[in-house]
Amino acid sequence: MFKLSVPQPNMLDRNHLDYILAAMKRPETSRVEMRKISELVRTRMNPHPAGQKEENVPQLDGKPVSGLQHKYRETVLFFPSEGQYCHAYCTYCFRWAQFTSVGSEQVFKSSNRDVLLRYVQQHPMVSDVLVTGGDPMVMPASTLRHYLEPLFGPGSPPHLDTIRIGTKSLAWWPYRFVHDPDAADILRLFSEITASGKHLTIQAHFSHPREVEHPVTQEAIRLIRMTGAQIRSQAPLIKHVNDQPKTWASMWKLQSRLGVIPYYMFVERDTGARDFFSVPLTRALDIFSSAYSQLPGTARTVRGPSMSASPGKVCVLGETTINDRRYFVLKFLQSRNPEWSQKVFLAEFDPNASWFDDLKPAFGAKEFFFNEQYQQQKLNVDGGSSGQLCDVDWLAGKGVTSDSGQVDLSM
Repeated sequence: MFKLSVPQPNMLDRNHLDYILAAMKRPETSRVEMRKISELVRTRMNPHPAGQKEENVPQLDGKPVSGLQHKYRETVLFFPSEGQYCHAYCTYCFRWAQFTSVGSEQVFKSSNRDVLLRYVQQHPMVSDVLVTGGDPMVMPASTLRHYLEPLFGPGSPPHLDTIRIGTKSLAWWPYRFVHDPDAADILRLFSEITASGKHLTIQAHFSHPREVEHPVTQEAIRLIRMTGAQIRSQAPLIKHVNDQPKTWASMWKLQSRLGVIPYYMFVERDTGARDFFSVPLTRALDIFSSAYSQLPGTARTVRGPSMSASPGKVCVLGETTINDRRYFVLKFLQSRNPEWSQKVFLAEFDPNASWFDDLKPAFGAKEFFFNEQYQQQKLNVDGGSSGQLCDVDWLAGKGVTSDSGQVDLSM
């Protein structure tokens, strides 16, 4: 729990650490200079993995939409300005760039609820809005209502089915739903959302069983479920924190008993202190499979280990041996082209690989099956034909299919 929440010197690359320490030791280094140096180091740590700034930001009226991301057809992410901090600053958090200096170019944020509503209204393929951050639950109930009410109130988009809220609050400040001054207002808002006919799901970030065991957390879970909202749990697999099968099995069993749905085990992303926290994919698969095998059927809703790479969420389904050679068996759980999720594919086994970019296609192939389409999408974006890597018209089902059965994006 200490390593989960308190930064350690060896979480930094040795060269970066030496650079920071040298600056700190110089008496003439001012706070302003120290901040600039820190920002410089941050830019070297892949602050926005999987091309989020280049490939996920959509356009409205021909202009990029600040504070929105649209990577998968059905789901839009919204980053409210008031929610760009958190009850906990987890050392492994892939959203760490959201917590940099005020005014930093690294931060996704928006205070314009009308743009969010207009974007959803103009894209009928969007069924889910995920409010994220930071952590939306740091906002007062009135501010959260301000952003959400257009999505579920009178005149809300009829094609929008689900509102998701990503939060660490159940683990690190469950009092938010139990004893905080506006706890009742929060629960009332949740009840109104579910009563409107929209599905509300709380994407709870639980990294360790200890975060679920506290009685106030369990009371908060009970109160939220009474509103009709659903709670799903997700977390990355983190070396030094939860890299044991018994940890995950214990956490998932307890969550299921409390009515929380185990949802995702993620692979630590290629950002920040990933070299300190990541484990090889083969080890991640062993941990997931061992923990999964200990669960009752009702808890086997969890998926993983999943890599949120640029083309999509790639799940390591298993390992297989063909003609005495080992391979990873992979499948998209979500992808920029929904058709990619319909097939299983193989990668050469590599005992040291810890991320998708470390893998090579099986059988000597030069590239994975989706790469040609993916590169074509990138060319479309670079050419200014769409605001994000996935062409919105194509995502709406208007792409042209060639005789080969592949989507033609040259329209």
